[in-house]
Amino acid sequence: MFLTRMIYASTATDKFKPEDIANILTKANHYNKSKDLTGMLCFSRNFFLQCIEGSRSNVNELYQKIASDKRHSDIVVLNYKEIDERAFSEWSMAYLPESKLTSTLVLKFSENSQLLPYNLSGESAHKLIMALRDDLDLVTKS
Repeated sequence: MFLTRMIYASTATDKFKPEDIANILTKANHYNKSKDLTGMLCFSRNFFLQCIEGSRSNVNELYQKIASDKRHSDIVVLNYKEIDERAFSEWSMAYLPESKLTSTLVLKFSENSQLLPYNLSGESAHKLIMALRDDLDLVTKS
């Protein structure tokens, strides 16, 4: 089975509450560990940007669950690619809240300093996620 990476963007609906993040992360960590999925979730204002890695079938299965979740809408796959290795092998689901998003990094890969994931190309979304991962690495290792 091929190792796959998917990056998607979505918009929080009125069914999403800020306290849902903790619930999402708890469930994602449990589910992802059971399916050997890894990745990272970013949340900014009303937008989600998420990277998921794993076998093609497990990534696709998770995407179907995400697509049916009523807490977000306008789900757009920004990047879907076969990969040689994982970028998030240490995390079943890393999380970067809005407070940790740096406008400098966002500006490096997009047209302005606010995270508007729909305005990112697939490659820019991937590079932003990797840069955010590196920042998260620095925070968690310090």
